[in-house]
Amino acid sequence: MKVKLLGQLKGLVYMADQIDTAAAGESIRKNVAFRGPNVFILACAIIIASVGLNLNSIPVIIGAMLISPLMGPILGLGLSLGTNDIPLLKDSLKNFGIMVGISILASCIFFILSPLNPTQQTELLARTNPTIYDVLIALFGGTAGMLENSRKEKGTVLSGVAIATALMPPLCTVGYGLANLDWKFISGALYLFIINSIFIALATFIVVKYLRFPIVATADPTKQKRTNRTIGLIMVVIIVPSILSAVNIVRQTNFDHSVETLVNNNKVIGRSYIFNYQIEHKGKVPTVEIFVAGEQLGLSERDRIFAEAENLGIKRNQILISEDAAVKGQGLDAEFMKDIYQNNTQTISRLSGKLDSLNTLLEQYRSRELPAKLLSMEIAAQFENVKEVIISRGNEVDPVSGQLDEAIVAIVKVSEPLEPAQLEKLRNWLKIRLSSEQIIVLQMSE
Repeated sequence: MKVKLLGQLKGLVYMADQIDTAAAGESIRKNVAFRGPNVFILACAIIIASVGLNLNSIPVIIGAMLISPLMGPILGLGLSLGTNDIPLLKDSLKNFGIMVGISILASCIFFILSPLNPTQQTELLARTNPTIYDVLIALFGGTAGMLENSRKEKGTVLSGVAIATALMPPLCTVGYGLANLDWKFISGALYLFIINSIFIALATFIVVKYLRFPIVATADPTKQKRTNRTIGLIMVVIIVPSILSAVNIVRQTNFDHSVETLVNNNKVIGRSYIFNYQIEHKGKVPTVEIFVAGEQLGLSERDRIFAEAENLGIKRNQILISEDAAVKGQGLDAEFMKDIYQNNTQTISRLSGKLDSLNTLLEQYRSRELPAKLLSMEIAAQFENVKEVIISRGNEVDPVSGQLDEAIVAIVKVSEPLEPAQLEKLRNWLKIRLSSEQIIVLQMSE
């Protein structure tokens, strides 16, 4: 049974009969070069992507990525390393440089000449901070792209890979940074682009080795050894920084997630609240500054935050709590202020609803309230023997059904007992005065 399952599994993943390595290698080599139409297509795609970033429009950015020829030199780099093809490696690196130069130049010129300044930089800022998800997308996107190139029957995978790996937006963001002389955009976006490119090339290299693309060999053994050493050195230069970058990105992502969890769990601390935080990844140890408004935190409250932070893997020396930031105007991020405003608006709306409900209940209570003092004065004016009247709502047993019915009970304190006719007169008067048929009159002598 196990042998049969293994056989079925091998048959499921077997793809030698659907792969054409020769045609794939030829196709990649053709797409490495950047000249003629490719130069203009790339420049147009870069301008379109820059417009999309300027307008914060995701559909426009996706459209630009679909027409961009950016993948060619990167796949060529992975193929050349996997097949020991030094000439292809040189061409790939040269055209990769040309591709980057054209992209950054075109986007920089656009942002310099553009009369529009982005009011929201959401999409631009998203291209300045690589995460572990970008690494995974580049790695598996590059794998899917290389497998698609190697298939005999081509599908639509390459379009999806071009969108998923998102090589173009970071280059446009670099151009934006240059146009505005903003080092944050330049360094962050360029780092993201390099990470994506390296992992796509690494994925291509792995697929080339797995599918056993033919190695480009030279007749001279000495030259072949030199080629192998060169390829090996380049692979070390690519793989080691890639691993270090991936590990660093994982640490940053985990730290960011832990900080977000800590802040969300402690939005309100006693009579204070966290209204913003800033994470800093410079240096060997990441840090976070937490901005608090309201009353000053007590020692126990601080210890509780530090204890929860340590449970999340954040040490005390990585946390700085700023309690006077709101007064000084520090840390006032627009999104956080918007959240605070929305939360306050929701709280006010909720409290207003509760207040309306309480007012309704109060009105209902008042509508059932009996004017005891006024009735006492009116009854005393009619009956000389009456000294005091106590009126309240109560219940009486229905003699027919045996159920409790609501009734109004009047307890009359008298100097001398009232005659039955006087009691009946008082009861009838109360029925009319209080609009109720269920009236019980009890008299008590002083």
